[in-house]
Amino acid sequence: WFALPSLAHLGDDRVVRLLSAWEGVALVGVILLTTAPRYGRMPARHTCNWQSVQSFYGAPLIRSGHEARFWVAVLDALDEADWAPSFLSISGLGEGARAHQGLIDAAKQRGDTADTVHCYARALLSSALTPEDYLEESLRGKKRKELRRQANRLGELGAISYRTLSDSDDLNHWIASFLVLESSGWKGSDGAAFANTPQSRAFFEDIIRGARSAGALEILRIDLDGQAIAMLINFIRSTGSYSFKIAYNEDYARFSLGVLIELENLKRILTNPQIHWMDSCASANHPMINSLWMERRSIVQVSVPLKGARRRLIFRICRLVENLAKFRRQWSKI
Repeated sequence: WFALPSLAHLGDDRVVRLLSAWEGVALVGVILLTTAPRYGRMPARHTCNWQSVQSFYGAPLIRSGHEARFWVAVLDALDEADWAPSFLSISGLGEGARAHQGLIDAAKQRGDTADTVHCYARALLSSALTPEDYLEESLRGKKRKELRRQANRLGELGAISYRTLSDSDDLNHWIASFLVLESSGWKGSDGAAFANTPQSRAFFEDIIRGARSAGALEILRIDLDGQAIAMLINFIRSTGSYSFKIAYNEDYARFSLGVLIELENLKRILTNPQIHWMDSCASANHPMINSLWMERRSIVQVSVPLKGARRRLIFRICRLVENLAKFRRQWSKI
């Protein structure tokens, strides 16, 4: 429900291949792969996982317990593929997650290494604390008081209600409300709102409908006199969740609507025994969410060589350049 709309509406001119691994009639895993003409600043063609500009996590879908076998199958297939150049580079893996560890184990079985070539940390919400205790640790008392004041001032403007999308709600109405909110702010003027292009709008509508059909959609909203002034879209996966997009009416920016809806989101996550964590999917140093959530999740890019003398030579050259650049950055800080 996410990958197919991404390919249909946000694809580029590169060929994208879907590799699937099977054990008998059981599907073990699937991954979307493509080739890239450059590796960082280097003109090195290589094989990589395909992600759209709206995808913030790059792990493939793998049956639990089959991670290493899946990656061995993928690497073996790429060894024999004449379209797969140089090496395999996988972006957007959670460091230490099963998909990442499986790739490390698979490379080791082949006598190779799965090198982490890039890593950054982003906000994660995962705690056994109550919402009240959590906020007491993450926010200063002065900040908590200010947020309560802003919420009270907002309530003076009319009837404020916090709502979550239910099975009986008209999804088309919620989709339209989000698109209006998002396009009315800076994203609309900067060209980053979903409603700005037919392609991005179609992508958004398709994934929201698909996520609801898959039981993976959660939308929170703040209403003022029945009209949405802030909305937050999350995707639920098993015992975890991903925060996807937020939008709010900037006419009410003085009330910190983004923070207020995130506080409601925090309360819902920490009081839901079915959800153990939420990935912010935010940038590394996002000022708002980093100030609310105390935990961090490391996201890594991993490169693995493929078989063949020329492929391995290109891999070693790229890794040498990367290591020299890393050494230079570290030396400059001394």
